[in-house]
Amino acid sequence: MKLADRMSRIGVESAFDVLVRAKALEAKGKNVIHLEIGEPDFPTPPHIVEAGKRALDEGWTHYGPTQGLPDLREAIAAEIASTRRIAVGPEHVCITPGAKPIMFFAMLALLEAGDEVIYPDPGFPIYRSVANYLGTKLMPIPLIEGRGFSFDLNVLRDRITDRTRMLILNSPQNPTGGQIPEEDLGEIARLVADRDLIVLSDEIYGRIHYADSPPASIASLPGMREKTIILDGFSKTYAMTGWRIGYGVMPEWIADAVNKLMVNSNSCTATFTQKAALAAVTGPQDAVDQMIAEFRRRRDVFCAELNRIPGFRCPMPGGAFYAFPNVEGTGIPSDKLADMLLEEAGVAALDGGAFGEYGRNYIRFSYANSLENLREAARRIADLSTRWQ
Repeated sequence: MKLADRMSRIGVESAFDVLVRAKALEAKGKNVIHLEIGEPDFPTPPHIVEAGKRALDEGWTHYGPTQGLPDLREAIAAEIASTRRIAVGPEHVCITPGAKPIMFFAMLALLEAGDEVIYPDPGFPIYRSVANYLGTKLMPIPLIEGRGFSFDLNVLRDRITDRTRMLILNSPQNPTGGQIPEEDLGEIARLVADRDLIVLSDEIYGRIHYADSPPASIASLPGMREKTIILDGFSKTYAMTGWRIGYGVMPEWIADAVNKLMVNSNSCTATFTQKAALAAVTGPQDAVDQMIAEFRRRRDVFCAELNRIPGFRCPMPGGAFYAFPNVEGTGIPSDKLADMLLEEAGVAALDGGAFGEYGRNYIRFSYANSLENLREAARRIADLSTRWQ
């Protein structure tokens, strides 16, 4: 017996591989600063934890509706309607254990082998992994530093064909922290308006931005609500990565398909985590605001420190919590440099090439760590820089 051939087409998420290597080094006594994993280092806000505990005490430990608890779906629909200025109801909302299932189920429900999928490169590696697993034709769009890591619209025009069935957007973006300008979103909407395709808009970092106004959503543009799946969740905004709860907002006909896939795979999302998520949506947002303010402070300090290191050039990210410096000036391939940082400097970070071909010559650092540790990481890298000066 052997694995099915399709298993050769599915990838992994390198952050977890690096975490395992870093933990192995720590077990041998090496001090490691963890800048590899993309999760907030803040605790889940207390009122959310209390809601989860209360739900357990009240017996929310059994099966719930496959699509999600009605009160949570209503609260999410109201939040989306308010923030994206679109008419959606609870029938458009699907709750899943984490946000990745929305990505997986949407592709599984909509794509046939040979269909074309356009996605950002560098980008979250699971986009490519799932699309490749399904036998689609991969159509990466390079995100260029000179454009603020946003799509090159001329390249996008050339890549869209009659076989394009899905366009994946992510803003603010992992790994670059870049955002798609609102005027570019308008042009993208015009490009796809009359085409038979769906936009998967990954907005998981939508609340974590550093401008006065939030990033625009393509779903807010005329005619795009019916062509867009909004992917979001609670992991990043509310520091709830371990709670495993996310959601998608989509046209009803896609929601019906997602629910079928959900019932065949997970039955439902844990009910007590949904009660905690309800408290997150409807409760005070002070902890979120404080977390984002601290991320901004860390970003400003850490990016400035990276820019002092010979061979590093670090643009200022507009959102998320990642620094993505260009390290071509070191003369060392980014995968080799990431290994050096971990093994010699004790700084765990990710090779930009793990996020796609156009991520090569970059390193991704998560600044979801203390300011003290970020400064120490920069000092260690600066000390190591004597190797390439």
